[in-house]
Amino acid sequence: MSESQQNSESAPESQAKQTMDIVEIMSILPHRYPFLLIDRVVEMERKQRIVAIKNITMNEPQFQGHFPDYPIMPGVLMVEAIAQTGGALLMTEIPDRDSKLMLFTGVENARFRRPVTPGDQLRIEVTVLNWRSRAVRMQGNITVDGKLVCDAIVMCQVVPRVAKKTVAPSGSEAIPE
Repeated sequence: MSESQQNSESAPESQAKQTMDIVEIMSILPHRYPFLLIDRVVEMERKQRIVAIKNITMNEPQFQGHFPDYPIMPGVLMVEAIAQTGGALLMTEIPDRDSKLMLFTGVENARFRRPVTPGDQLRIEVTVLNWRSRAVRMQGNITVDGKLVCDAIVMCQVVPRVAKKTVAPSGSEAIPE
């Protein structure tokens, strides 16, 4: 075993991985394009806090209709980005996460303070307010160039994934996968 493997295996929880690239995020969250709304995790403190980055580009589908002559990131998508960021923190603590889903269960006090447009980079900071075994309440703040553009309190809950069902070729009963 190499020295780096020994050090990482014996590292205390306080030295756990503090960043994630897009591939690592996709291994934790089930969201995919066009609904995966975080590109990178740049800071993470277990069960306490997480900071993610989302680069806003003109080729995102929401800008075709919101609004064609003045593209603005919809506020609801910024709240979803807060929930996904918090979900990335929450799901790192779930050992059997392949059999679980994190559901967004509530939002409080959402405020949209400035428009977000293509070319902006969102810094999404989420702080845990209350952590229970399967549910979390979190404060999210999004900034662009150090200026607050959105803030909200979100609640998320971990639930079992429902097995997919397929139709049998003969048209008989569905078969769980």
